[in-house]
Amino acid sequence: MRTRTTPAVALRGVSRTYGTGPATVRAVDHVDLEFPRGTWTAVMGPSGSGKSTLLHCAAGLERVDAGQVLLGDTDITAASDGELTALRRDRVGFVFQSFNLLGALTAEQNVALPLRLAGRRPPRSQIRAVLAAVGMAERGRHRPRELSGGQQQRVAIARAMVTRPEVLFADEPTGALDSTSARTVLALLRAMVDGGQTIVMVTHDPAAAAHADAVVFLRDGRVDDLMVGATARDVADRLVALER
Repeated sequence: MRTRTTPAVALRGVSRTYGTGPATVRAVDHVDLEFPRGTWTAVMGPSGSGKSTLLHCAAGLERVDAGQVLLGDTDITAASDGELTALRRDRVGFVFQSFNLLGALTAEQNVALPLRLAGRRPPRSQIRAVLAAVGMAERGRHRPRELSGGQQQRVAIARAMVTRPEVLFADEPTGALDSTSARTVLALLRAMVDGGQTIVMVTHDPAAAAHADAVVFLRDGRVDDLMVGATARDVADRLVALER
């Protein structure tokens, strides 16, 4: 995936292995990949293909064994733990299947948490505005247990949005949702991309992947294919072929 402008994220010959000796597993194997700014890319592949590992390497959650990871113009490959913490706090956002909301905090407090951890005291109006953007304006004072799965995921997205990250990474963001909630979350992600956000999403669901601008397919830790503008049927057929 090439672009004339600097990509939001670029992987150059990236590898990540686990274990040693005969038990060594190369989860990501010499991957070259770019995620253009203002686009939505879905990452798919059979179980064990390296999808989540690739996402974690691109986001700076895991260190690579070889190659180079760039966030915009910044090489984060050899960044210190402190630098990576600052990067994850200020320049990237994360949305996961399990929501990862703190049960003791309200929706407003969960959304404000990244800013407070950075030493900032955001005005309540800012937090309310972000919740309103995800359709949760009336639920700000509710705790996670008082919200449906789809509502919790929207709060999690608001929390990821509040720092205005360069890239939003999502790992199976609709995997724990019913079909109606999943459609709502996917429509929200599409609106974010249409507004200029960059999203990299791991998913196993062809219908979810079809909402993205491009779909990257992995097999055995390597990029096997790239589809642009694919339908859910196109994606499903490609997955079947990969698993043969």
